[in-house]
Amino acid sequence: MARKREKMHESLVHQANMAFASKLAIGQSKHADKKDERALLSEKRKKDINAYLTYDERITIHKIYSWGTFRDYLKHASYFLKWCKEHYHCRTLLECRPHVDEWLMERSSLSAYTVKLEASALAKLYGCTTGDFIKTAVRHRSDIKRSRKPASRDKNFSETKNQEFIDFCKATGLRKEELECLRGTQLVCKNGIYYIGVSRGAKGGRYRESPIISNVDAIVERMKKAGTGKVWVQVPDIDVHSYRSNYCIEIYKALARPLEKIPMKERYHCRSELKGTCYDKRAMLIASRCLGHNRINIIAEHYLR
Repeated sequence: MARKREKMHESLVHQANMAFASKLAIGQSKHADKKDERALLSEKRKKDINAYLTYDERITIHKIYSWGTFRDYLKHASYFLKWCKEHYHCRTLLECRPHVDEWLMERSSLSAYTVKLEASALAKLYGCTTGDFIKTAVRHRSDIKRSRKPASRDKNFSETKNQEFIDFCKATGLRKEELECLRGTQLVCKNGIYYIGVSRGAKGGRYRESPIISNVDAIVERMKKAGTGKVWVQVPDIDVHSYRSNYCIEIYKALARPLEKIPMKERYHCRSELKGTCYDKRAMLIASRCLGHNRINIIAEHYLR
């Protein structure tokens, strides 16, 4: 009986796996899809100023653009499905659907960011929007836990022994997945400035060129020495997000214009608990793209601090 119950659970998770896999759009451009959405909305509003895109007309909402998102969604959806099986003996995704709101209420003790992620995963699973579920708590920057305190997995990490790796991270701003895939051939030089060309391991597979902002000679030497091989044969199991934050801050500071000298429309005004804080939108956008993001609100909430 125990084996049968375990098999049922695996089957339920397998159903979710197949559902998410059908939405995979690895290598496709989310940016291009958003442009197509805006163009369609613009056409509709020429006829009716209050027009909006229906769920079926939207493009990005039906796709999953990165393996990271796929894994996160499957992991959190699996928590929900296991709970449904244990409490309601559900065998199919359809049988689990009526219990989504109850599950989100059960998870309300978690951070608003985690609950929002779970709601997004289930909305993607069931082909709807989070607006179809119970309203979840508002996310606040103060609720962010990642890289705000030392992570438990970093307790045995020696900064002294890994100083070269830390310096590399701070100078390039690469994600952990990007560091694991990095090869010496990804070194790019344009007009005397060195960059790291990133596509493998990047979010959504988007290519970008991230400038090397410090320890340039040492990093260029390491990249050239690696050649076609990996730059880091073994990447330490640590959270590199804080190093990406340092990278972002340095780029922003180097490019930011005095706020009093730029027009109001080119200033980014933070809200909520950061109300009163203002940034240069142009510098934010460049720093965001160097990190592999395209939205300036992401670095305002997660990187500039």
